[in-house]
Amino acid sequence: MKVEKDDRLILLTNDDGLYAEGLNTLTQLMQEYGKVVVISTIESRSGMSQALTVKMPIRVKLLKETDTKRVYACSGTPTDGVKIAVNQLLERKPDWVVSGINHGANASVSVIYSGTMAAAIEGCLYGIDSVGFSLNDYSSKADFNASKKYVREIMNKLGNNKLPQGICLNVNIPSCTDSDIRGIRICRQARGNWREEFEKRKDPMGKTYYWLTGIFQNHEPDSTDTDEWALQNNYVSVVPVSIDMTAHSYIDDLRKQFNLYTLK
Repeated sequence: MKVEKDDRLILLTNDDGLYAEGLNTLTQLMQEYGKVVVISTIESRSGMSQALTVKMPIRVKLLKETDTKRVYACSGTPTDGVKIAVNQLLERKPDWVVSGINHGANASVSVIYSGTMAAAIEGCLYGIDSVGFSLNDYSSKADFNASKKYVREIMNKLGNNKLPQGICLNVNIPSCTDSDIRGIRICRQARGNWREEFEKRKDPMGKTYYWLTGIFQNHEPDSTDTDEWALQNNYVSVVPVSIDMTAHSYIDDLRKQFNLYTLK
């Protein structure tokens, strides 16, 4: 059943913090679709993945409330924020969980590290239609103007077509002008990994510490059906992400190795 704007409740979050321009842009856009509730931390929680706060209390503060928008500051992770909102703060389960717009792409294997996508996945676990948006620009001053058209286009589709149970969307937008974006491509996640490197440094007290850096390695740069290829060629990539992490293609081989040909 189609939900009308006046009845739609939308939960927004991100992992870059409440005052990130990406979240500000997304909040403005989502107010076109319904009542918005925003929850995020003051500071960045990038790279937190699906982390939960379990050894200290989580603080939540209502910062702003109008007829169409509420804004909460949360001391926890993006996943904490979705859980607290759904279980404690909202009058009912939201119709959408929308996360982002992240400063920096979350294509390929980055999806498993991203706090932005973790929030979308958490919404998916609650049976809520959920989307994570990212822009391929890590700058705090990134220009999100070209993103607006494609966020609207994707949310319009979602308004008319519910996602299957257990699936959310990972959307990555190239960093270029609207006229240079070539359209939307439905993709799969590229196979690749981050080659981590740690810089060994000294603090002012002379003590050693390590700073994480890294280089992404795309293992299939010429595959035209991947999210990485789409971004590199100025397409918006849309990847359906499943919460089922079972390697289904390996189940039969594994049964043979254990001589278990039938399930009992």
